[in-house]
Amino acid sequence: MARPGSGKASREPGTVVAAYGRRYRVELQDGEELDCVTRSKKTDVACGDAVGAARTGDGVGVIEAVEPRRTLFYRSDARRQKLIAANVTQVIIVVAAEPPYSEELVDRCLVAAEHAGIGGLIAFNKIDLPRAGGTAAALELYRRLGYRVAELCAKRDLAPLRVHLGGHTSVLVGQSGMGKSTIINGLLPQAAARVAEISAALGTGRHTTTHAELYHLDAHSHIIDSPGLQEFGLHHLTQADAAQAFLEFRPWLGQCRFRDCTHTVEPDCAITAAAVKGEIAARRLASYRRLVGELQRKRPAWDRT
Repeated sequence: MARPGSGKASREPGTVVAAYGRRYRVELQDGEELDCVTRSKKTDVACGDAVGAARTGDGVGVIEAVEPRRTLFYRSDARRQKLIAANVTQVIIVVAAEPPYSEELVDRCLVAAEHAGIGGLIAFNKIDLPRAGGTAAALELYRRLGYRVAELCAKRDLAPLRVHLGGHTSVLVGQSGMGKSTIINGLLPQAAARVAEISAALGTGRHTTTHAELYHLDAHSHIIDSPGLQEFGLHHLTQADAAQAFLEFRPWLGQCRFRDCTHTVEPDCAITAAAVKGEIAARRLASYRRLVGELQRKRPAWDRT
């Protein structure tokens, strides 16, 4: 290996274990960590990426290459894409009765996971709160669709979630205040993740996680904590992608009168008919249609040719 200042440094394999804007912490194979930047203004690096890093000084380096990803979980709006985690095998969406969670945000996280070929799990936290019964009833829809729902009180017992973590690289996502940091603290007390009190005035949690960070649960199990979400754009999807990612739509896709049916206003739409019969939940169809409306209104600037 070349020493700093002795010429071009050799590239070492590692994993991005924290992403802070344009700075990244890379864990090398021997456990050493480097504080890294990328060449020029390249920012398409995500927590969980396998990379090649070259040392540029004591404890610092530069990411020279990003290895091909197995999966990538990300969101996008009309201006840019926001990478959340790479090479994950499941997305864990954390919800709670308080503060109120967004069903549409849950739907979009699941759509992004489906599109990326990543498994989805809903972690229903704070089941000890008075409003938990109503939340549990609302989440039955996802169970009927085949999604796993783990019910837990993160402050007391994480066993219902732990059983789903072995052998996986998971990413925790959700709105602020749902208890993601509490889950990380419970799984890994040494992580010392900050936990914020819920703001009663705003009815929403304060952001405590400001960057994505990967933690090792054991040699074969890892978990990535991510900043709280308030919205989840999916501008990188087409209308057809969105329809395919709603699991309950799949039996009826291709059965509409029009081959290019968007399942919004067209006559003789098989998806609409299924919803009328109660075979597709009306709120899920409404969630899909809001998403398609966004996709139709504006094509992402970063995707224009």
